[in-house]
Amino acid sequence: MKKTLAVAALMSVAFAGAAEARDQIRIVGSSTVFPFATAVAEEFGKTTSFKTPVIESTGSGGGLKLFCAGVGEQHPDITNASRRIKKSEVETCAKNGISEVTEVKVGYDGIVLSNSNAAPQLDLTKEQIFLALAKTVPSKDGQSLIDNPYSTWAEIDPSLPDVKIEVLGPPPTSGTRDAFTELVLEEACDEFPAIAALKDTNKDQHKAVCAGVREDGAYVEAGENDNLIVQKLEANHDALGIFGFSFLDQNGDKLQGSMIGGVAPTFEAISAGDYPVSRSLFFYVKNAHVGTIPGIKEYLAEFTADKAWGEEGYLADRGLIPMDAAEREAVRNAAMNLSPLSM
Repeated sequence: MKKTLAVAALMSVAFAGAAEARDQIRIVGSSTVFPFATAVAEEFGKTTSFKTPVIESTGSGGGLKLFCAGVGEQHPDITNASRRIKKSEVETCAKNGISEVTEVKVGYDGIVLSNSNAAPQLDLTKEQIFLALAKTVPSKDGQSLIDNPYSTWAEIDPSLPDVKIEVLGPPPTSGTRDAFTELVLEEACDEFPAIAALKDTNKDQHKAVCAGVREDGAYVEAGENDNLIVQKLEANHDALGIFGFSFLDQNGDKLQGSMIGGVAPTFEAISAGDYPVSRSLFFYVKNAHVGTIPGIKEYLAEFTADKAWGEEGYLADRGLIPMDAAEREAVRNAAMNLSPLSM
C-alpha cells in the first residue's frame, strides 16, 4: 500500500513538472463551441500578458476522450462540449487520476437543418426528418419495420421537394450528432406505433431503431469541420446540412435554416425556447492544471465576463444565445471558484 502511494505521489510530481513546461493553454473539443472559444482566446491573447490558447476542433466525444486521458503537460487543460459530459466519461476521467473537473455552461444553441438560399426553404416535422434519415422506418401500412426505402423528400410527403435526400452532418464523435439524435430522431420515433410498441417488447431494439442513422449515402458524415459543410451546401443546392445555429448566423448571406414544426431557427426563437431543436453548450476545466498551466483562471474570467457572453457581448454577435443574467452570475461564480463536478 505504501509503495502504491509513493508511486502515485511520484507520478503526481512528474505530471506537475511536465505541466510546468507548457506556458500555453491547450483546448480541444466541440466544433460548435470552437468559434466561441476561438473568439475568447483571441481577445484573451490581445488583452492579457498570456499567450493565445491553442484550440483544436475534435468533436465533443473526441475532446472528452483526450481530456480524460490523464493529468500533465501532454493532456488538454480544457475541452469544449455541445452536450453535457456523460457518466462514463466522468468515470474515465476519475480512473485516469482526474479527480476534479469544473463544468462551465456557456449558453444555448440551436441545431439547424440548413440549405442554400437559392433553394426553397423547407418546413419539416421531426417525423419527416426521422423518415428521411433513420436507418429503419415503419412500412407504409405502419405494421412492420423496414430498411429505409425513401430516396426523395417527396416520397415522404408530396408537399416536399422532389429532390434526392442528401444530408451532410456530423460523425458519431460529435456532440451535435448526439444532440440531434436525442432531440429529433429519438423524440420522433415514438410517434410511430410500430416503433413505440418495441418499448415494451424489446428495449434494446427500440433504442437502436430510434438512434440508428441510415448508411446508404442519404446521410453523409462530413467530419468535424462545419465550415466544410457550408461550402458543400453552396455548391449543391439540393443538399441539406446539420450544424449549430452560429454557423447559420455567420453565413446568412448564403444559407437559410429550415423551419421545424413551423418555427424558423432565429436568435429570438431559440432564446425564447420556441425553436424545438436547441441545447446547452459547455466546456470543462481540469482543476489540477489550474495554477500550473498559466492563464487558465484568467481565461475563465474572460469567457464569463458580460462583455463576452452577455446579451450585448461579442459572442452573441457570433451566434451564441446567452443565458439570463441570474444564470450567468451563478455559472460565473462556480467557474471562478472551480466548483468541481461530483466525480
